[in-house]
Amino acid sequence: MVLNVGILSNVCQRLDRVTGMKWISAYVVAGLVFGALDLLWLGKVGRPLYDARLGDLLAPRPNVPAALLFYAIYLFGLTWFVLAPALESGSSGKAALGGFLFGLVAYATWNLTNLAVLKGFPASIVPIDMAWGSLATMATSVLTVLLVRALPWVGTPAP
Repeated sequence: MVLNVGILSNVCQRLDRVTGMKWISAYVVAGLVFGALDLLWLGKVGRPLYDARLGDLLAPRPNVPAALLFYAIYLFGLTWFVLAPALESGSSGKAALGGFLFGLVAYATWNLTNLAVLKGFPASIVPIDMAWGSLATMATSVLTVLLVRALPWVGTPAP
Protein backbone atom coordinates (compact mmCIF):
# COMPACT_ATOMS: atom_id res chain seq x y z
CA MET A 1 0.00 0.00 0.00
CA VAL A 2 1.36 3.40 -1.02
CA LEU A 3 0.79 6.28 1.36
CA ASN A 4 0.01 9.60 -0.31
CA VAL A 5 2.72 11.79 1.20
CA GLY A 6 1.06 15.01 0.00
CA ILE A 7 -2.13 14.30 1.96
CA LEU A 8 -0.17 13.27 5.06
CA SER A 9 1.96 16.41 4.79
CA ASN A 10 -1.18 18.57 4.47
CA VAL A 11 -2.69 16.98 7.60
CA CYS A 12 0.53 17.50 9.56
CA GLN A 13 0.78 21.14 8.46
CA ARG A 14 -2.84 21.78 9.47
CA LEU A 15 -2.27 20.23 12.89
CA ASP A 16 0.95 22.22 13.19
CA ARG A 17 -0.80 25.55 12.55
CA VAL A 18 -3.61 24.81 14.96
CA THR A 19 -2.17 22.91 17.88
CA GLY A 20 -3.53 19.46 18.54
CA MET A 21 -5.15 20.59 21.77
CA LYS A 22 -6.90 23.51 20.06
CA TRP A 23 -8.11 21.17 17.30
CA ILE A 24 -9.41 18.58 19.78
CA SER A 25 -10.99 21.34 21.87
CA ALA A 26 -12.78 22.72 18.81
CA TYR A 27 -14.07 19.25 17.89
CA VAL A 28 -15.36 18.55 21.41
CA VAL A 29 -16.88 22.00 21.97
CA ALA A 30 -18.56 21.90 18.55
CA GLY A 31 -19.92 18.45 19.39
CA LEU A 32 -21.44 19.71 22.61
CA VAL A 33 -22.90 22.85 21.03
CA PHE A 34 -24.22 21.19 17.86
CA GLY A 35 -25.46 18.19 19.84
CA ALA A 36 -27.43 20.43 22.20
CA LEU A 37 -28.91 22.47 19.34
CA ASP A 38 -29.82 19.39 17.31
CA LEU A 39 -31.30 17.64 20.35
CA LEU A 40 -33.49 20.67 21.00
CA TRP A 41 -34.48 20.89 17.30
CA LEU A 42 -35.09 17.20 16.67
CA GLY A 43 -36.55 16.49 20.09
CA LYS A 44 -38.86 19.46 20.55
CA VAL A 45 -39.00 22.35 18.09
CA GLY A 46 -38.74 20.64 14.71
CA ARG A 47 -40.25 17.32 15.72
CA PRO A 48 -43.84 18.21 14.77
CA LEU A 49 -42.64 19.43 11.35
CA TYR A 50 -40.84 16.17 10.63
CA ASP A 51 -43.67 14.02 11.98
CA ALA A 52 -46.26 15.82 9.85
CA ARG A 53 -44.21 15.88 6.66
CA LEU A 54 -42.19 12.67 6.80
CA GLY A 55 -44.76 10.44 8.54
CA ASP A 56 -44.09 6.81 7.63
CA LEU A 57 -40.61 7.61 6.31
CA LEU A 58 -39.45 8.15 9.90
CA ALA A 59 -38.15 5.15 11.82
CA PRO A 60 -39.94 4.46 15.11
CA ARG A 61 -36.56 4.91 16.84
CA PRO A 62 -33.39 6.52 15.56
CA ASN A 63 -30.51 4.29 14.48
CA VAL A 64 -28.08 5.47 17.18
CA PRO A 65 -24.86 4.04 15.66
CA ALA A 66 -25.65 5.70 12.32
CA ALA A 67 -26.48 8.99 14.07
CA LEU A 68 -23.23 8.92 16.05
CA LEU A 69 -21.25 8.18 12.91
CA PHE A 70 -22.93 11.12 11.15
CA TYR A 71 -22.05 13.46 14.03
CA ALA A 72 -18.44 12.22 14.17
CA ILE A 73 -17.94 12.76 10.42
CA TYR A 74 -19.87 16.04 10.32
CA LEU A 75 -17.89 17.46 13.24
CA PHE A 76 -14.61 16.35 11.65
CA GLY A 77 -15.55 18.18 8.44
CA LEU A 78 -16.72 21.23 10.35
CA THR A 79 -13.51 21.32 12.38
CA TRP A 80 -11.27 20.79 9.34
CA PHE A 81 -12.95 23.13 6.87
CA VAL A 82 -14.41 25.83 9.13
CA LEU A 83 -13.24 25.87 12.74
CA ALA A 84 -9.49 25.36 12.27
CA PRO A 85 -9.21 28.12 9.63
CA ALA A 86 -11.38 30.46 11.73
CA LEU A 87 -9.26 29.79 14.82
CA GLU A 88 -6.07 30.32 12.82
CA SER A 89 -7.30 33.69 11.58
CA GLY A 90 -9.01 34.63 14.85
CA SER A 91 -12.15 35.54 12.92
CA SER A 92 -15.65 34.92 14.24
CA GLY A 93 -16.96 36.31 10.94
CA LYS A 94 -15.03 33.65 9.04
CA ALA A 95 -16.55 31.05 11.39
CA ALA A 96 -20.06 32.41 10.75
CA LEU A 97 -19.78 32.44 6.96
CA GLY A 98 -17.92 29.14 6.78
CA GLY A 99 -20.35 27.47 9.18
CA PHE A 100 -23.37 28.72 7.26
CA LEU A 101 -21.98 27.51 3.93
CA PHE A 102 -20.79 24.17 5.32
CA GLY A 103 -24.24 23.55 6.83
CA LEU A 104 -25.97 24.62 3.62
CA VAL A 105 -23.89 22.27 1.46
CA ALA A 106 -24.25 19.32 3.82
CA TYR A 107 -27.97 19.70 4.43
CA ALA A 108 -28.65 20.47 0.75
CA THR A 109 -26.84 17.25 -0.16
CA TRP A 110 -29.09 15.19 2.10
CA ASN A 111 -32.34 16.96 1.30
CA LEU A 112 -31.95 17.36 -2.45
CA THR A 113 -30.67 13.81 -2.90
CA ASN A 114 -33.70 12.52 -1.01
CA LEU A 115 -35.98 14.71 -3.09
CA ALA A 116 -34.35 13.39 -6.26
CA VAL A 117 -34.43 9.66 -5.47
CA LEU A 118 -37.00 8.87 -2.78
CA LYS A 119 -40.59 8.39 -3.75
CA GLY A 120 -42.81 10.50 -1.54
CA PHE A 121 -40.08 12.68 -0.02
CA PRO A 122 -41.89 15.96 0.70
CA ALA A 123 -40.50 19.07 -0.98
CA SER A 124 -41.92 21.16 1.86
CA ILE A 125 -39.31 19.86 4.32
CA VAL A 126 -36.35 20.75 2.09
CA PRO A 127 -36.10 24.54 2.72
CA ILE A 128 -36.91 24.09 6.42
CA ASP A 129 -34.21 21.48 6.97
CA MET A 130 -31.64 23.32 4.85
CA ALA A 131 -32.28 26.53 6.80
CA TRP A 132 -31.95 24.63 10.07
CA GLY A 133 -28.68 22.98 9.04
CA SER A 134 -27.20 26.25 7.82
CA LEU A 135 -28.18 28.29 10.87
CA ALA A 136 -27.35 25.59 13.43
CA THR A 137 -23.92 25.03 11.89
CA MET A 138 -23.28 28.78 11.73
CA ALA A 139 -24.25 29.23 15.39
CA THR A 140 -22.16 26.22 16.38
CA SER A 141 -19.15 27.60 14.51
CA VAL A 142 -19.30 31.07 16.05
CA LEU A 143 -19.92 29.78 19.58
CA THR A 144 -17.17 27.18 19.23
CA VAL A 145 -14.59 29.73 18.08
CA LEU A 146 -15.48 32.10 20.92
CA LEU A 147 -15.46 29.33 23.53
CA VAL A 148 -12.26 27.66 22.35
CA ARG A 149 -10.39 30.98 22.23
CA ALA A 150 -11.45 31.55 25.85
CA LEU A 151 -10.12 28.20 27.08
CA PRO A 152 -7.05 28.66 29.30
CA TRP A 153 -5.03 25.90 27.60
CA VAL A 154 -5.56 27.37 24.14
CA GLY A 155 -3.87 30.65 24.97
CA THR A 156 -5.80 33.01 22.67
CA PRO A 157 -8.57 34.66 24.68
CA ALA A 158 -11.74 35.86 23.00
CA PRO A 159 -11.80 39.63 22.36
